[in-house]
Amino acid sequence: MTFLDNTIVEGTVLLAAGLAGGYWLFRWRDHKLRAATESQHSATLEMARREAEAITREARLAASEETIKLREQTEKAFAGRLREVTELEQRLSHREMLINGQLEGVVQQEKAVCVQKQELAQQQAALECERGQLAQLAAARKEELQKLGHLSEAEARAILMKEVEQLALRDASDASRHIVENAKHRAEEEARRIISLAIQRYAGTHTFETTTATVALPGDEIKGRIIGREGRNIRSFEAATGVTVLIDDTPNAVVLSGFDPVRREIARESMQRLILDGRIHPTRIEEVVAQVSQEMDETILRAAEEAVYKVGLTPMSAEIMKLLGRLRFRHSFSQNILDHSIEVAQLTGLMAAELGIDVAGAKRSGLLHDIGKAMDHEIEGSHATIGADFIRRHGES
Repeated sequence: MTFLDNTIVEGTVLLAAGLAGGYWLFRWRDHKLRAATESQHSATLEMARREAEAITREARLAASEETIKLREQTEKAFAGRLREVTELEQRLSHREMLINGQLEGVVQQEKAVCVQKQELAQQQAALECERGQLAQLAAARKEELQKLGHLSEAEARAILMKEVEQLALRDASDASRHIVENAKHRAEEEARRIISLAIQRYAGTHTFETTTATVALPGDEIKGRIIGREGRNIRSFEAATGVTVLIDDTPNAVVLSGFDPVRREIARESMQRLILDGRIHPTRIEEVVAQVSQEMDETILRAAEEAVYKVGLTPMSAEIMKLLGRLRFRHSFSQNILDHSIEVAQLTGLMAAELGIDVAGAKRSGLLHDIGKAMDHEIEGSHATIGADFIRRHGES
C-alpha cells in the first residue's frame, strides 16, 4: 500500500470517528435540552396550578362575602316589609273596628225598623178589623134606610152625609195604610244602602288597584341603578316621596305603592325623569322630587282655578283651592272626582235658578260637596263630615 493510500485510509477513519463523535455529542446535547425543557415545563405547570388554586380561594372568599352581604340586605328588606305589613294590618284592624261599630249601629237601626214593621202590621190588622165592622154597619144602615123610605128630605140628606163621611174615613184609612207601607219600604232601602256603603268602604280586595302606579323601564338593567349600592338610591327615593318602591320579577317595570294619590303621582313623574336623565343617586333624587313637588303644587292650584272658572264662581281661600285641586288625582267608581264635582255644581246651579234661590251658593255647595275625599285617609269620619268641618274652618259656608 502506498503512502497516498495510507493517508486516504487514515483520513477516512478520522472522518468516520469525527462523524461518530459529532453524532453522539449532538445526542447528548439534545438529551440535556429535553431534560431542561421538561423541568422548566413542570415548574411552569406547578406555578400555574398554584396560581389557579390561589385565584380559586380568592373567588370563593369573595363569593362568600358577597353572599353574606346579599343575605344581610335581604334580611333588612324583609324586616322593612314586615314592619310595613304590620303597620298596615294595625291600620286595617283599626278601620275594621270603626266599621264594626257602624255595622252595629246599622243592626240597631234594622232592629228598630223590624219593631216598627211589627207595630205597623198590628195597626194594619186593627184597621182591617175596623173596616170589616164599618162594612157591616154600612150594610145594616142600608137595610134600615130601605125600611124607612118615608123619611123627609132633610133626614135623608143627613143620613147620606153620614154615609159619605164613613166612605171618606175609609178612603183616609186606605191612604194612611199606603203611606205606612211606603215608609216601611223606604226604611228597608235606607238600611240596605247604609250596609252597602259600609261594605264598599271596607272593600280591601280592590286596594291594590287604587294605591299603586306602574312605571315602565327601558330594560331590566336599570333596576340595579334604581336600587343603588346597598339600596341607597331606593331608600332615598322612598324617604323623599313617601311611597314604597316594589321591584319584583315583572320585566321592564317597577311598582310604586302609596295611599296618597298626589304623592304617588309625584313619585311616578320623578321616577320617569330620573330614568330619562340616567343620573340616579341620592342628591339627584332629592333635587328631582323637590322640583316635581313644586310643579305638582302649581298643577293642583291651576286645576282648582280652572274648576272655579268653569262653574263661574269667585276664587275661594287658598287652603280650599289647594284641597279642591287635589281631587284631580282621585277617582270614585271610575270617575274623576273633580270632573264629577264640576258637573254637580252646574246641575245645582240650574236647579237653584229654577227654584229662584241663591245660584252662586248652590254652585259652591255642589263644587265642594266631595272635598272631604281629598283629605288624608288617616282622618276618620265620613267625607261629608270632615269636608264640611274643613270648609267651616276656612271661612266658606
